[in-house]
Amino acid sequence: MDQIFGQIGGALGDFFSSAPVQFVLQAIAIYLVVLWLAGAYWAFRDMQHRTQNPILPYVAASFVIVFTPIFFPLAIFVYKIIRPHEKIGEVYERNLAEEALLAEVESIKSCPTCSRRVHDEWIICPTCRTRLNRVCPNCSRLVGLDWSLCAWCGKDFERRDLPASAAVARPAQITPLPGSLDETGRIAKTAEAGRTARGSRSASRPSSQPMSSPDILPEG
Repeated sequence: MDQIFGQIGGALGDFFSSAPVQFVLQAIAIYLVVLWLAGAYWAFRDMQHRTQNPILPYVAASFVIVFTPIFFPLAIFVYKIIRPHEKIGEVYERNLAEEALLAEVESIKSCPTCSRRVHDEWIICPTCRTRLNRVCPNCSRLVGLDWSLCAWCGKDFERRDLPASAAVARPAQITPLPGSLDETGRIAKTAEAGRTARGSRSASRPSSQPMSSPDILPEG
């Protein structure tokens, strides 16, 4: 039996010591080392796509390297379990899709009172009769209730228009200042008119009292 085992061991030794077998073994070893390093680099790049933390990619690569070229498949399997399930790009796309859906929902106009869906060009809700829009008195286009001016023609709703009679400017009457020439002439004309009126009244009124005779002094 010992001779048989010795012959088998010698044959195996001769087989593994041959040049072709040595070359194949070295190629397999190099292949495993390359896979080991490639697995560590893959874990590094994959973690960069899944997190914004600059340290975690190096931790993932070190985790694969620690398991040596023989056990690195187990390290990759464990890494795939504990890594984040979504990439940064996938999270960004999901957020964009949610925002687009929310914007689409918000674009559907509804009545503020009954929450029924209404049309953009409706003035009054047909369900609860809530006023939704108003008509611009200048261009007759629909405007919002909270608009301070019309976006189509620029009419200001907060400033009232003046009536047509008040739009025409009246010439202002200039009041002469006391002591001016106009004021002196007006005073003189008023005084002259007063004297004329008093004279005409005294001439037209008859004398009601008799004229008294002069007093006669007694002779001394």
